[in-house]
Amino acid sequence: MADLETRELEYFTAVAEELHFGRAAKRLAIAQPALSKAIRRIESRLGVPLLVRTSRHVSLTPAGEALLQHGRHALNAVSAAARSARRAGDAQARLRLVIKPGGDGNLLSGILAEYARTPDARRVDILFGGATDRADHVRGGRADVALLYAPFDDLTGLDHRTLAVEGRVAVLPGGHRLAARDELRLADLDGETLPRWKGVHRAGVVDEGNGPEVTDVPQLIQLIVVGRTVAVLPRSLTEPTHPGLVYRPVVDAPPNHMVIAWSRLDQRPLVASFVEAAVAAGRCRDAQAAA
Repeated sequence: MADLETRELEYFTAVAEELHFGRAAKRLAIAQPALSKAIRRIESRLGVPLLVRTSRHVSLTPAGEALLQHGRHALNAVSAAARSARRAGDAQARLRLVIKPGGDGNLLSGILAEYARTPDARRVDILFGGATDRADHVRGGRADVALLYAPFDDLTGLDHRTLAVEGRVAVLPGGHRLAARDELRLADLDGETLPRWKGVHRAGVVDEGNGPEVTDVPQLIQLIVVGRTVAVLPRSLTEPTHPGLVYRPVVDAPPNHMVIAWSRLDQRPLVASFVEAAVAAGRCRDAQAAA
């Protein structure tokens, strides 16, 4: 079986994400009949149906779901390789760090100060990503390094070092039945409405539930204030606290790891120096906290 070409993966991914041939063709700037023919050619080559088509609806088969998942990673890898090659030849390249607004665990200033003291320090551009897309920034080459939360963020294809380990906290409305407790266990939250994080569909996320879908912490906090949900969050994401909410440690929740992550394919000294500076800043903060 011949391998798929990058262009074919781009065609399929557009259709799989849009679930509409007309919108996908417009996105790709090609004619719809040509796109339909290309998708049929891919299915023929693979020997499996990727899409279920009706006059009004397009959906993915299990084979299509698998190809979409792995195809996205493949396209990210191709894009990252091209960008890395260009940056490797640029002696004046800057380092790009992607973070979530307010999601640095108060480490960012220390990391930047530590890195500035390294002999080969470059300018660091700070990029802001959403709750679940920062790892994709690195995989796709749009950023060199990222501050991520494990196990919440998907670290597929990335190397990482741990900067901080912290407990998790239940965030509750002030009048909640559990608000009077000093500490909680996960079992205490059985039956509670818990949020669904947009873009997160895997085991290991403590507060994955069937409640409202959220995209960031400020949105989640507002939903907790009005009593629509409760949540379990890394401690650093609960600061500053909201006056209308109650925060209680969840003693048996898996700890959260704040990590510095980079592509496994990126072996540049520029990245290695920044990672070491970030790790040193994490150790320094731990030492100060223990003093």
